[in-house]
Amino acid sequence: MSHKSPKDFFRPLAVGAPAPLREIPARPSRAIHFFDPSNEKMAAKIPGMIGTVDVLLGNLEDAVKADNKVAAREGLVKIAQNTDFGPTQLWTRINALDSPWVLDDLTTLVPAIGDKLDVIMVPKVQGAEDIHYVDRLLAQLEAKAGITKPILVHAILETARGVANVEEICGASPRMQGLSLGPADLAADRKMKTTRVGGGHPGYLVRQDPPKDELGVSRIDAQRAIFQQDLWHYTIAKMVDACATHGIYPYYGPFGDIADVVACEDQFRNAFLLGCVGTWSLHPKQIAIANRVFSPSVEDIAHARRVVAAMGDGTGAVMIDGKMEDDASLKQCLVLVELAEKLAEIDPDLKAQYDAIETVEA
Repeated sequence: MSHKSPKDFFRPLAVGAPAPLREIPARPSRAIHFFDPSNEKMAAKIPGMIGTVDVLLGNLEDAVKADNKVAAREGLVKIAQNTDFGPTQLWTRINALDSPWVLDDLTTLVPAIGDKLDVIMVPKVQGAEDIHYVDRLLAQLEAKAGITKPILVHAILETARGVANVEEICGASPRMQGLSLGPADLAADRKMKTTRVGGGHPGYLVRQDPPKDELGVSRIDAQRAIFQQDLWHYTIAKMVDACATHGIYPYYGPFGDIADVVACEDQFRNAFLLGCVGTWSLHPKQIAIANRVFSPSVEDIAHARRVVAAMGDGTGAVMIDGKMEDDASLKQCLVLVELAEKLAEIDPDLKAQYDAIETVEA
């Protein structure tokens, strides 16, 4: 198999296409809020959501019926042309690469709204070949339409083969912005025995050891504590490693039980702690949860700033509140401080909370 020189990755794949990015900008994207552009009631709410959510995503794929595909595509064009998105990014999720709609999605959207589209999400990515296909096609369409900024690509991991090939997917193109976990399709493809969209499962558990009676016999029928385990831990961790290796961003995907806001927050927090930068939102109430979970807490930022201030030139070790902080903990703290600064630029409420820390510390 022949390999391209690394230098070739940063040459446009079509004459006249914009130069590929060398670094993917770290733009806040705590919630990627999905909307159906064929639903006029939903579309009418979009202008009012700008500034309240980091990413608005016009969905053309699953959850849009076959006879609504064209209406969704045309609706997205109309919304994008008539809306100033300000600080909010505009993404879309195109139809699957083996579908009858995907070619028209790309050839319609790029010329009409390519200058407004930040990221195109590609579903059911199996390997690098899927990214290469979209990569070249986007370059040709950008060149033809005179687009000056490359449209980025985001892959959804929702097949076993996609997870197996996650490294090569992340490194397939300089357009790669990130990955999302697609738990429902992935569960079906793996033949996992769950019909839930994300979250734990009562059957996937660890049980406390049985107590022993006075003769030392295990009482297996006794009451024993059980703890539900996270079905998605392995996949999210694998995805986070692959993204970090390639300088792109990992996201948790959908959480299907809209009413269970407690379990939703738990799932989002697990993903945040493991390194994800954001998640999908299927309902406005999930936006508030995502914005809260994927923004570092005031306590975390106060601690991180203390460590940064105490470490001086960043070498050695210091004791703060009885805990050792050294070069490695400084790096962890800098990640949080940098994230807080970026979020404060777009979120006035957070800025006020983070600024209040400085006043207290001063």
